Amino acid sequence: MTSRAELQTRLERGIAALGLSLPAGAVDRLLDYQALLARWNATYNLTAVRDPVEMVSRHLVDSLAIVPYVQGQTLADLGTGPGLPGIPLAIVAPERQVLLVDSNGKKVRFLREAIRSLKLENVRAVQSRVEDVEGQFDCITARAFASLEDMLAWGGHLLTKDGIWLAMKGRQPDEELPGVPAGFEVRAIHELQVPDVGGERHLVVLGRTAV
Repeated sequence: MTSRAELQTRLERGIAALGLSLPAGAVDRLLDYQALLARWNATYNLTAVRDPVEMVSRHLVDSLAIVPYVQGQTLADLGTGPGLPGIPLAIVAPERQVLLVDSNGKKVRFLREAIRSLKLENVRAVQSRVEDVEGQFDCITARAFASLEDMLAWGGHLLTKDGIWLAMKGRQPDEELPGVPAGFEVRAIHELQVPDVGGERHLVVLGRTAV
């Protein structure tokens, strides 16, 4: 059984490697979230990652890798699953209002328990298809959710005029780029260096085209 101290060491090493400075108490809350996820996962199968050490790297640190690119006061995390990257992003920026969206009732029940037990006052969770969500957000995140074409077709209406869309991918999705719908453009593609996570990680930054 891996101790919390060991998990904290791995998490803090990942945060340092990313060059991030987190608010007081964030590391403890991130570890509380990981512990809750591991506990629920034993019964509800919320994620294929079961090893706590792997959870720290592949879920927490991987989510934190996009912190430098997040902007604005409101964020929607689409197809969030058990809250990734939305809950880690909400923990490290408590002043930002975060909406977690997933169509799976089991996962949304977990999200609501995480919000309650971690006292995440800046976070809401809704069980909904992306295309049925209302409102607009300064930043939208989506991790391993769908093709660029599909995610923008379903959720493009949620992005404010000057907002940015952060699509987390594995390999650079060159084959998806021609499918970006009219009205949107790729602003940048960043290769992410995520400590202790094998394989490629890329972040596609999109926005609305100027009218």
